[in-house]
Amino acid sequence: MASEISPKAEISPKAKIGDNCKIFPFVYIEDDVVIGDNCIIFPFVSILNGTRMGNNNKVHQGAVLAALPQDFNFRGEKSEMVIGNFNIIRENVVINRATHTGGQTVIGNHNFLMEGAHISHDTKVGNHCVFGYGAKIAGDCEISNGAIFSTSAIANAKTRVGEGAMVQAGTTISKDVPPYIVAGGAPVAYHGTNTTMMTAYGIDEKVQKHIANAYRLVFNGQNSVFDAVLQIKDQVPDSEEIRTIISFLDSTKLGIIGKTMF
Repeated sequence: MASEISPKAEISPKAKIGDNCKIFPFVYIEDDVVIGDNCIIFPFVSILNGTRMGNNNKVHQGAVLAALPQDFNFRGEKSEMVIGNFNIIRENVVINRATHTGGQTVIGNHNFLMEGAHISHDTKVGNHCVFGYGAKIAGDCEISNGAIFSTSAIANAKTRVGEGAMVQAGTTISKDVPPYIVAGGAPVAYHGTNTTMMTAYGIDEKVQKHIANAYRLVFNGQNSVFDAVLQIKDQVPDSEEIRTIISFLDSTKLGIIGKTMF
């Protein structure tokens, strides 16, 4: 089915628009843009060079996609901002494209970006993530599947947030947030496991208890992260989720919340 495009939208003839899209008046779309099928683009959205958008996305008023990176290293290179399928991008969201040639800012599938959220250059977002009102994600961050940022949460540059983790409202993180936990406060600290998300994920209650035991070893003792990982391997029954936690902790470069560098 042909797309429904308002004559009041300003769209480059070089842009590629999929089938069955609806594009409202006063949308601005530049040359180097690809939009998939069944997308809805509401008024006053700007979709700029480097955008690669999949199918079944909704982009609401005032959003800016593939904005130039706010990075002092940016020299005008071509780069991309890639969005998957079934995402909801609400009003005034800004997503920057990557800084350097060949780089990508990536938003996966089934994500919900609420009003005023900002995803910066070269950040990678997985699937089924939620970014609350005014959440700000700096450059080069890694946000895993199912992560939640509440209202006005801030992730500083190069931080990682693990699968199914939640960053509470108004919290700023400068270190990594491991999978399946709740992070909050100032300074940010471990606030227990994210049982709501784990239950929604279908994680067995027994495994949830194993996860909680693993994090007791990480956060309640005086051990380094390195030693806590060794204890988890020795004391906590194996599961896919425990392996996910171990892999995340093993690969941290900034350290994790509530812990110093090991």
